[in-house]
Amino acid sequence: MRDEDIDFSDAPAVPDWSGAEIGKFYRPWKKPVTMRLDADVIAWLKADGPGYQTKANGLLRHAMLHFRSTPGHSKP
Repeated sequence: MRDEDIDFSDAPAVPDWSGAEIGKFYRPWKKPVTMRLDADVIAWLKADGPGYQTKANGLLRHAMLHFRSTPGHSKP
């Protein structure tokens, strides 16, 4: 069979990827850890409901990026 003989009429259309954003759905690998935090810190993190671990991770990532971008400060 030649390429010209193949019927592609039932094949789905190719999506337009011109507006795609690279890395939009990137999720870094997570590693389970055990941390000892002050009770008031845990209460504050949990006050908004589910997702306190995600909130803590976001706060730590923000601090990490801040210290990485500050010249001469790789760690707090």
